[in-house]
Amino acid sequence: MSQQHSAADPAPTSAVATVAQRRDWWRDAVIYQVYPRSFADSNGDGMGDLEGIRSRLPYLRDLGIDAVWLSPFYASPQADAGYDVADYRAVDPMFGNLLDADALIRDAHELDLRIIVDLVPNHSSDQHEWFKRALREGPGSSLRDRYHFRPGKGENGELPPNDWESIFGGPAWTRVTEPDGSLGEWYLHLFAPEQPDFNWEHPAVGDEFRSILRFWLDMGVDGFRIDVAHGLVKAEGLPDLGDHDQLKLLGNDVMPFFDQDGVHEVYRQWRLILDEYAGERIFVAEAWTPTVERTANYVRPDELHQAFNFQYLGTHWDAEELRQVIDRTLEAMRPVGAPATWVLSNHDVTRHATRFANPAGLGTQIREAGDRDLGLRRARAATLLMLALPGSAYIYQGEELGLPDVVDLPDEVRQDPAYFRGAGQDGFRDGCRVPIPWTREGSSYGFGTGGSWLPQPAEWADLSVESQTGVAGSTLELYRTALATRRTEPDLGAGESVEWLRAPEGVLAFRRGEFVCVANTTGESVTTPAYGRVLLSSGEITEADGETKVPSDTTVWWTTA
Repeated sequence: MSQQHSAADPAPTSAVATVAQRRDWWRDAVIYQVYPRSFADSNGDGMGDLEGIRSRLPYLRDLGIDAVWLSPFYASPQADAGYDVADYRAVDPMFGNLLDADALIRDAHELDLRIIVDLVPNHSSDQHEWFKRALREGPGSSLRDRYHFRPGKGENGELPPNDWESIFGGPAWTRVTEPDGSLGEWYLHLFAPEQPDFNWEHPAVGDEFRSILRFWLDMGVDGFRIDVAHGLVKAEGLPDLGDHDQLKLLGNDVMPFFDQDGVHEVYRQWRLILDEYAGERIFVAEAWTPTVERTANYVRPDELHQAFNFQYLGTHWDAEELRQVIDRTLEAMRPVGAPATWVLSNHDVTRHATRFANPAGLGTQIREAGDRDLGLRRARAATLLMLALPGSAYIYQGEELGLPDVVDLPDEVRQDPAYFRGAGQDGFRDGCRVPIPWTREGSSYGFGTGGSWLPQPAEWADLSVESQTGVAGSTLELYRTALATRRTEPDLGAGESVEWLRAPEGVLAFRRGEFVCVANTTGESVTTPAYGRVLLSSGEITEADGETKVPSDTTVWWTTA
């Protein structure tokens, strides 16, 4: 008997607890990341906006997700696509206004979807009023204490205050021209020069962000994703690092500007605020740490709720590597009582359909298309594996369509600031930010009526929502079925462990109650037991005589009930 993508029929709505009714919803939530400028454009200016997102909320409800995480839509000069915030309480006009944000939150709640907004507390825009005043008032200004201003080294202060490098390349310091026209102090920016770092030792910074939290909580948001959550506190004295290959150390060592222990007091204070509000609102940390054990520090019971599992995102499509990171993740989260999180793509890394299309070892920024059929096959299998693991899962917009990265964007259309800074952090993030296709035709395949801010490949017409909806075996329908099955199968979702089963080399097999998942990461078909009734498979399988032939790069779900 040959089967492909089979699944139990989703339970009727009345049989599935709504998001609003479920306690501890975040422990097994599937959270969908929307990159606002690339999701849907309501006014034909080529740029996505809040009204466009609002119009597509029914699509997200039908996809089967629990919450929507919105990348920044605040007032910003857009030097780093909105991660340079000029006003944390205003919507940038390119995305709409506060009334649009309010309508989006209200409509999402009507559809039993929660809204999580991005918060950027490590740095502001250089157009933030505090920073502009700090420059205008000159040395000695009290506003300069809210950032990291320092005199330079050297005879005339011509050298940076220390040897830290920007994540985007070059020194992490920029020298300012003082009001009298002279060259003066330097300020710290771990990212672009337009993103000066806040000094979290100054009480006004903490006061301001506690106020910002309340502003958006009062608006009704259900939580915050904290950008650079590991970066707020710097080592006392801002010591030299003493290594001239600092970028290679990121993620491997505790740095004087990342993952400092003092950051946890900030989050303990924030948690007190969040717990004042009804509705189980949550914090999610973007915390790049050397180990999952250090990541677990961010999700202790009195701090944040979730932290992104970047160790999992960076793991190759290899059974042994995957098993190791799964075990370490579950083991690290268990003592602090936090759910594991699983993620394959986001707005900062090459889409996993392209990463898996290339040889292992190339990192998370890849500039080659690779074998696209292989990449899609592995991406589908990896998704079913991810959704079968205990905890919460994140989906990046467009991955449900099987979108690859656009690796051949012309230089003149690129906007990633790292691209223009030489030896920076790769600089090719635009490839995963190309607006997603909704229809087979149109100037931007349904994204909007006025084209798109980054050009879309012609072949994306066949990957559009319209082209895949209702098509058996399409990637979109695979996601819809997987998410519906995840909600109805009692042994999927939250949990803290898996029971590993014996399996051929290169194959992962585990049980969770009456649920069994098998993922074949090899390039050959393998034979496994037929564990029960097939719920879903990412590729075509064959069952006969109590055995199952699982093709290469394929994941299968069974129930033994």
